[in-house]
Amino acid sequence: MTLNFHADDLQQPNTGWTLVAQAGGRLLPGLALTFGVAGLAYAARWTTGVTLLSPMILAIVIGMAVRNTFGVSERAHPGVAFSLRRLLRLAIMLLGLQLTFGQVAEVGLSGVAVIAATLAATFMFTIGLGRALGVEPRLAQLIAAGTSICGASAVIAANTVTRGSDEDVAYAVACVTVFGSVAMFLYPWLPGLLHLDAHAYGLWSGASIHEIAQVVAAAFQNGQESGQFGTVAKLSRVILLAPTVLAMGFFAARRGDGAGRAPTPWFVLGFVALVALNSVVAIPAEAKAVIATATAFLLSAALAAMGLSADLRKLKAMGLRPLLLGLASFLFIASFSLVLVKLAA
Repeated sequence: MTLNFHADDLQQPNTGWTLVAQAGGRLLPGLALTFGVAGLAYAARWTTGVTLLSPMILAIVIGMAVRNTFGVSERAHPGVAFSLRRLLRLAIMLLGLQLTFGQVAEVGLSGVAVIAATLAATFMFTIGLGRALGVEPRLAQLIAAGTSICGASAVIAANTVTRGSDEDVAYAVACVTVFGSVAMFLYPWLPGLLHLDAHAYGLWSGASIHEIAQVVAAAFQNGQESGQFGTVAKLSRVILLAPTVLAMGFFAARRGDGAGRAPTPWFVLGFVALVALNSVVAIPAEAKAVIATATAFLLSAALAAMGLSADLRKLKAMGLRPLLLGLASFLFIASFSLVLVKLAA
C-alpha cells in the first residue's frame, strides 16, 4: 500500500487546536482582569483584617470601581462574559461538594420545615411587595432569592433564569450584603431578650441570615452549640437553592420571560449530583479544602465580572425603592422565622 502525501501537509496547522488557541487568546485578557480583581479582593480582606466581608462582596465592589473609574477595554469583554457565565455555573456546581444530605437530617424534620417555610414565604412576600412598590420584576426576584436562600451566591444563580441586567445583580447583592451584615451584628444581642436557647438561636440564625459567613459570625457569638447548629441549618437552606432555581426557571418558561423562553439551569442538576456524590463518597478533607478554596475564588471572579459590567449611573437611576424592598424582606424573614422557631420549640 502506498501512502501519498506532500511536504506541505506537514506544515498545515491543526485546525482544531488553532481554533482552541484563538478562543483562549480572546478570553485571556478578560480572564486575567477578573482573576486579578478577585485576587485583589482576597488581598484586601487579608491585609485589612476585615474578614467578615467575603471576597465575593469585595470583588464586586472593586470591579465596579474599576469599571466606573477606568472603564473596561473591548479586548477584555469576551473573558469577562465567560467569567460571568461559564465560570459562575462551574462554581455553583462545585458548591455541591461542600454539602451533604446528611446535614439536612441533622437539622431534623421540624428544623427543615422551619427553613423551607421561611424560604417560601419570604420569596413570595418579596415578589408581592416588589410588585406593589413598582420595583422591576427581575430585580425583585433577585432580591427575593438573595434574602431567602444564601445571599450573593443565590443572586447570581437566580440570574441565570431571570436574566436581569448587571446593575440588577449589583443592586441585589448590595441589598443582601447590607442587611445581612446588620443581622450579623444585631442577632448576637437578642437571644436573652427573645428567650432563645442555644439550639433555637442557631436555627433562627441559619434560617434567616443571608450569607453563610454572616451566619457563622452571628451564631458562634452565642457559643459552640449555637454556632454548629446555625451553620448546619444554613447549609441545609443552601441545598434548597437547586429546587428554587429550577422552579423559577419553570415559571419563567410558562410566563414566556426572556427571549421567547427561559433557559433550563442544567448546572443546578450538577449541583445536586455533587451533593449526592459528597453524601455517599468519602472525599479526603485535604481535597475538600482545595475544592472549597477554588470554588470561593471562582465565585469571586464571577462577581468581579459582574462589577466590571455594572454602570453606577444605571444603579443610581433605580432609586431607593429596591433598597426599601430589601429592608422589608430582611425584616420579614427575621420575624417570620422567629415565630416558626418559637412554635417548633
